[in-house]
Amino acid sequence: MAQNDKDVASYISDAPLWAQEVLKEIRKAIKNAAPNAQESISYKMPYYSQNGRLAYFAAFKNHCSFFWIGEDDKIAFASELAKQKIVGNTLQIPRGEKVPVTLIKKIVRRRIKINDSK
Repeated sequence: MAQNDKDVASYISDAPLWAQEVLKEIRKAIKNAAPNAQESISYKMPYYSQNGRLAYFAAFKNHCSFFWIGEDDKIAFASELAKQKIVGNTLQIPRGEKVPVTLIKKIVRRRIKINDSK
């Protein structure tokens, strides 16, 4: 990954080929769930905000990650998250696995409601 990625499209195009499609799916899910969210790079990865943090995502050697699953999200989506690989507040999508698009959209929409209520 390039050290100075300035936008999300660059971040995705700099990712390994296997990860590019996964990252595009995650991005599309976030943008679909949060069309008014601001997209940027933070901590050298794609970041979305709307009245506060919504989500991050990133590519790693053998998985892609969707970040920002709060403890309250873990309770709200316990049955759906039980089918996924969760590490801390991160949903990991191992190489070759399907992106849980519907779940990502639900989490993002819930984060918007929480941010808007503050």
